[in-house]
Amino acid sequence: MSFAREWIKGHPNIWEFILFNVLSNVATVTNFVVMWVCTGFVFRTLKETSFRFLIFNYTNTASDLGLCGFLSFLVATACAQTVNFFVQKNFVFKSNAAFSQAVPKYIGLAVLLVVVSAALPAYSQTLMVNFGVPQGAAPTLANVVNIMVSVMISYPAMKFWIMPKHV
Repeated sequence: MSFAREWIKGHPNIWEFILFNVLSNVATVTNFVVMWVCTGFVFRTLKETSFRFLIFNYTNTASDLGLCGFLSFLVATACAQTVNFFVQKNFVFKSNAAFSQAVPKYIGLAVLLVVVSAALPAYSQTLMVNFGVPQGAAPTLANVVNIMVSVMISYPAMKFWIMPKHV
């Protein structure tokens, strides 16, 4: 145990990034469970309903699940981001940023992530299916892509802008 403590003390930024990713799994699990519940039950009847609005293109219902896919990714991402705010602020960044200042910034970040996460799957699922990924696996793999993109955007935004340690 002392080796781990010494390593963490000697590499605080690397440890923080590892902790960010490990504890993000709480949000990841939330994201997957909500997506599966929504696509399998809540919005299931909307799989054949095409949806297109601005950058959101869920018109190929065979590969992107139509309106069901859009709503499922949207709700899953929103739920995951809510969970993620509290986990990251309290356990990873241990931020003393005022809640009233951090929440509006985080909401802006979450809106960006929700837009990206709701728009991207329609394109990534179609691409995956075209490359031979089974249609049943495409939503899960699209969710993996969403999560990776979210991490690349959210870690620096939270660390330096939303949840700095010393405000």
